[in-house]
Amino acid sequence: MSRRNHHREIQVPLSRIEDRRGGLLLHGSRSHHPHSLILEDRIAIQHREIQSLLGDNQQLASAHVALKHDLSAAQHDLRVLSVTASDIKAERDAEIRDVYERSLKLDAEARAVDAMTSELARVQADLHQFGSARQDLTAQLQAIEDDLARVREDSQEVPEIKAEIEIMRKEIQRGRAAIEYEKKTRVSNLEQRKVMERSMISMANEIEKLHAELANAEKRARAAVAAATAANPSNSHLTQ
Repeated sequence: MSRRNHHREIQVPLSRIEDRRGGLLLHGSRSHHPHSLILEDRIAIQHREIQSLLGDNQQLASAHVALKHDLSAAQHDLRVLSVTASDIKAERDAEIRDVYERSLKLDAEARAVDAMTSELARVQADLHQFGSARQDLTAQLQAIEDDLARVREDSQEVPEIKAEIEIMRKEIQRGRAAIEYEKKTRVSNLEQRKVMERSMISMANEIEKLHAELANAEKRARAAVAAATAANPSNSHLTQ
């Protein structure tokens, strides 16, 4: 703009040149000076060239102002795109960090479930052993009851036999109580196993869901960056 102000258009009336040329022609016709006519022609040509250069200068100044305005607008767009890209990157990093932390937590819970599964397998093995022992104990109790029945038939009046029978009866009761306790323990262990199996299935589904959320978050981040780049291709190298 400062250069444009320094180049003011200088208008030189052609009538004055023509008058001067006419005067010189008249004077030259009398004094015979053809050199003056050549000089005036050169002055007229230079005047036209000066006017043309001044016009070109004005056009260049206008183009310079327009380019400066376009440059300012492009710089503003670049700043906006840079801020947008930074926000998108920060959001994507936060989502990835959250999903990663949740994955670590679920992995820890899965390891705990694996440990519980191993413990459950051990309990099941113990239950199997207890079942075999219970069968043996039941057979023994049945044999004792048979013996007691025979003893009652043989000597119901002998106090010693009655005392032994009472002792055996109490042992049978304790054996039955032990069997009932084993039954309850087995039922409780089976229920605990079912609960742990449901928990493992739920956590496996949650892990798959988190993996899907992580993939979707990465796709959204790439799509946002691609959209920002497509909005201003000339500045795409700054958003990468």
